Amino acid sequence: MANLALSTPLGREVLRKLHAGQEVELSGVVYTARDAAHQRLAAALEAGRELPLELSGATIYYCGPAPAPPGRPVGSCGPTTSARMDVYMEALLTQGLAATIGKGNRSEDVRRALMRYGAVYFVAVGGAGALLATHVTRCRVVAYEDLGPEAIYEFALDRFPLLVAYDTHGGTVFAGEGLIDAEHPAPT
Repeated sequence: MANLALSTPLGREVLRKLHAGQEVELSGVVYTARDAAHQRLAAALEAGRELPLELSGATIYYCGPAPAPPGRPVGSCGPTTSARMDVYMEALLTQGLAATIGKGNRSEDVRRALMRYGAVYFVAVGGAGALLATHVTRCRVVAYEDLGPEAIYEFALDRFPLLVAYDTHGGTVFAGEGLIDAEHPAPT
């Protein structure tokens, strides 16, 4: 079976059709953000300030890209551990965030919040940052440039390979010993 092709921005109807364990290829604009950028986004929300990017339907990739080699828009851009951003997740979901990309398991609170807001969590292959970079066609800083690789970057993706790790129905690939949750199986 071919991977499902998705394009950003991601609508709730499309997200409801996804199931944990499903392989997808994502194209379109996503934003990178790691710990420091998330702290600033949370502080802006708490202070009632406007965010430096529109989150409605958006996807955030937990990544700190390496400098671009000659002829490429970005260097290695593998995922970082997602659990560190769990504390910020619900605040961003309230702003319309549709999906996040990272690596590793998330908290039960995040799993429930994704269900409540109709959002998903994708995982990318850790350790394959150079390969993943070949799916980035454009890269530019959009906020917090002083943070260097932890700034918020806008990536344009072309068929970026991902796995649905948490779906909108509560399904997860992290149940048990890494097997797909039996209560929410992936489609056959």
